[in-house]
Amino acid sequence: MEISDDLINEATKIYKVLSNSTRIKILYFLRYQDNDASVNEIVQALGIAQPVISKQLGILRRYQLVRNHKEGTKVFYILDDPHVVEMVDDMLNHVRHEIKGLPHPKNLY
Repeated sequence: MEISDDLINEATKIYKVLSNSTRIKILYFLRYQDNDASVNEIVQALGIAQPVISKQLGILRRYQLVRNHKEGTKVFYILDDPHVVEMVDDMLNHVRHEIKGLPHPKNLY
């Protein structure tokens, strides 16, 4: 299977976006919300300053990982692509596996 350089370059950009722990925390917070969440709700839940949250949300939005809408002066966010969080789940499971020092399961492919 041949994969284009453009596709690989775009995937690399997404991995760079996911290399920030605050962004991952935001994605997980949004994942477990019943509906969209305001910036203030995210700030309160994560205990991180509002300017930091807003900057990270802007990056996540730019890469279409979250989307937003306004209601008056409030901005609300929701996951735009839950599959990305599933990819992070896989990485966290890999890290848990590594921490325990367990051998990797045989490749099923």
